[in-house]
Amino acid sequence: MNKDLTVGEPESVLWRFCLPLFGSIIFQQLYNIADSFVVGKFVGENALAAVGNSYEITLIFIAFAFGCNIGCSVITSRLFGTRSYGEMKTAVYTSLIATGVLCAGLMLFGILGCDWLLRLINTPPEVMQDSKLYLDIYVWGLPFLFFYNVCTGIFSAMGDSRTPFYFLAASSIANIGVDVLFVKAFDMEVAGVAWATFLCQGISCVLALVFVWKRLAGIRLEEKAAVFSWPMLGRIAVIAVPSILQQSFVSVGNIVIQGIINGFGPSVMAGYSAAVKLNNLVITSMTTVGNGISNFTAQNFGARKLYRVKQGFKAGRRMVWTLCVPLVLLYWIAGRYLVYLFMKDITGDAVDTGVLFLRIVSPFYFVVSVKMVADGVLRGAGIMGSFMISTFTDLILRVGLAMALSVPLESTGIWCAWPIGWAIGMALSVGFYRRGPWRNAEEAVQP
Repeated sequence: MNKDLTVGEPESVLWRFCLPLFGSIIFQQLYNIADSFVVGKFVGENALAAVGNSYEITLIFIAFAFGCNIGCSVITSRLFGTRSYGEMKTAVYTSLIATGVLCAGLMLFGILGCDWLLRLINTPPEVMQDSKLYLDIYVWGLPFLFFYNVCTGIFSAMGDSRTPFYFLAASSIANIGVDVLFVKAFDMEVAGVAWATFLCQGISCVLALVFVWKRLAGIRLEEKAAVFSWPMLGRIAVIAVPSILQQSFVSVGNIVIQGIINGFGPSVMAGYSAAVKLNNLVITSMTTVGNGISNFTAQNFGARKLYRVKQGFKAGRRMVWTLCVPLVLLYWIAGRYLVYLFMKDITGDAVDTGVLFLRIVSPFYFVVSVKMVADGVLRGAGIMGSFMISTFTDLILRVGLAMALSVPLESTGIWCAWPIGWAIGMALSVGFYRRGPWRNAEEAVQP
């Protein structure tokens, strides 16, 4: 069901729209969490370290998929907000074609370059073979990752956040079962979790494409929409390319940090691998709520209802803080037991490493979540320069501090870099938001 985000009380509209998105990303994160859980429990610490090590490289591909999602979603949202349905269809078709070309190029890069990347980040010999095996299988599933993300962006742009949630919930639950089947029953170890993700993501992608096609077919036009448009690709690229660059540089930064962590051995790698999955569950969830706010902003920006953009920011801030409270408490109180989900033993250096990481970073979820909301508004309005400045500042600080603090404080110094980068990035993002074109928009009472 398509939904107009330009009418209704903003807080109520955002809760109804963003909660399914929040649920969707929880299930999407379950793919990798399930992989780590199964190999950590049923294979061993080195296998867990290998999956976690590979995960940092998969984030490069996810960054490109995320950029395609945002570029398509923001432009489609604006056109949906202005009722320009012919152009909206052209934007969708153009996005799908461009995504296919980009995905093919990245698959070639992955096939030829993953081994080099693993060596670049100082992957220990004992986890090298499993890391490469996981990545080799993952690369062949990139079309599923990319087209599913674009489909999710299309649904969100038309105000439908529930359909992708249903797909992800079903496929994520199935993925857990297939993980266990392949690893336990078929003794496939790391390859088993990689193939399970490949199969389940593939089914989700095909279903999403079918439903998108049906949804678009239901929008009748007097004239057939163009299948591809270079000007439209340019409009999409203005949003997508900065998002891709931002996410890619973040991924590269994470790879650099992973390289530093790898120097402390498999136990620290395994502990970080478990804890960062839990951390990314929160960060990616908040980013997804930010994406929902981007859709809200884009529709209202297209309809020139700038006062609703301000209302949306305030509502989004209250929303993410409400979500942060139970998550921070959970990680502080039950962090050891959550990290233990990925381990065979509740004691040891790996578990201690994961618990310390969560204790240091989780209180600052209140800070980084506000950055996500402000970034969502900036993206939805197309203010990409400010968005990138804030993000790169955060990244550069985190990487630089991780390198500097790891010398006197060892691995603890690396974890301390997160809060500092988040705090400064949040201050910049909120400052840019306050200077936006809506700053003098008058408040209005909604029907």
